[in-house]
Amino acid sequence: MTRVKGGPGRYLRHKKVLKLTKGQFCTRSRLYRRANEAMLKSLWYSFRDRRVRKRDLRKLWITRINAAARLNGISYSRLIYGMKNADITLNRKMLADIAVRDPQAFAAVVDKAKAAL
Repeated sequence: MTRVKGGPGRYLRHKKVLKLTKGQFCTRSRLYRRANEAMLKSLWYSFRDRRVRKRDLRKLWITRINAAARLNGISYSRLIYGMKNADITLNRKMLADIAVRDPQAFAAVVDKAKAAL
């Protein structure tokens, strides 16, 4: 079996990994093997958490809509059902934004939804 040293490609690969782990603690930013482990784990976390962020934001929007809806005398599920019946197509992000920034407009949406029930 012949010996393979890697050459400049190895140096560049190590340099790329160490650059990605800059700012990590102790050997995770200095030693290639530990840095590579840290990099793989951090990339996995970032991939996973991009999906978790979407989940968390949707949960936040629903909580805000529910709180505003209850101030107007209706539950979240009844509001969404009423909006569907009234053909009001607002996504939860926009609805939560309206609920926080413009309570009068949200109350108008709730009234239309109540009428459609």
